[in-house]
Amino acid sequence: MKKLVILGAGCGGTMMANKMRKHLDRNEWNITIIDKDNIHDYQPGYLFVPFGINTEKEIRKTKREFIKPGIDFVISELVNVDWDKQEVSTATQGKFQYDILVMSTGCDALPEEVEGLAETWGKDVHGYYRYDDCIALKKALAKFDGGKMVINVSEMPIKCPVAPLEFAFLADWHFHERGIRDKVEIEFVTPLTGAFTKPVATKVLTAACEQKNIKITPNFALGAVDGEKKVIQAYDGAEVDYDMLVSIPPNFGSQVMIDSGIADPMGYIPVDKHTLQPKDRDNVWVLGDGTNVPTSKAGAVAHFQADVLEENIMAYINGEAQLARSDGHAL
Repeated sequence: MKKLVILGAGCGGTMMANKMRKHLDRNEWNITIIDKDNIHDYQPGYLFVPFGINTEKEIRKTKREFIKPGIDFVISELVNVDWDKQEVSTATQGKFQYDILVMSTGCDALPEEVEGLAETWGKDVHGYYRYDDCIALKKALAKFDGGKMVINVSEMPIKCPVAPLEFAFLADWHFHERGIRDKVEIEFVTPLTGAFTKPVATKVLTAACEQKNIKITPNFALGAVDGEKKVIQAYDGAEVDYDMLVSIPPNFGSQVMIDSGIADPMGYIPVDKHTLQPKDRDNVWVLGDGTNVPTSKAGAVAHFQADVLEENIMAYINGEAQLARSDGHAL
């Protein structure tokens, strides 16, 4: 029995497992997908929970209900990948050999990567890129009756690059709905040179911010957060004060991928941006937020990457040329 192992049961990993199960004979191929838990969060919903647009229950389901029959779902922490033995080790469920490995290990927000940020988290400093954080922010927003709200992107890359601006626009709407917009100052602080990553989008979004009275502070490379003074500090000495800080911390990939030697220091796996394969590993593919490809980290990107992997993995199995190419598009 040949073995296809998939690391990560988020959007990318689940799509790949379901796609490949349609193609591979169950008498010839075993498909195993491994993840640390059985909780599937609809991550775009994190953005809307603080404003009461989505409820916590609406964005949380189980991973198992999205995984088709005929796929082994292993719930355990990943602890190691041995490239020479072609073997994956888990914390509680043992080891798994593979003939083909697909990695969709994602990334996560890590406040501890910024001096002072983790220490101030939950104390007038909140986020929405994780489940518990968006719930805590909802409670904090309900108590916020005025002052200066700073929305700060600490560094790039992050999941869904437009989400911080969407939060700023939703905050503007939210405070208007509460009748306190005139009591709230909103400042969007970013390491980018403008509101967004592309010139045309930046022009449009800057105009929208001006219309909504949202101040944009560009080129701000976050160095530290001082919770006592309630200021964020840039490496060049610039400071921005706040009454409430909505922080988008650094996003890092999997520590296990770093430890295995395949990822860069931020946990992102270098791959050919068109084939999505690491160098010199012809039976390994990577998709989703855990890659280093120059495109958005979003479910839509993983969707189109999965189409490429589906075609190329089948070509590999059948001994044919792999012709599918990823071009980074998401729509």
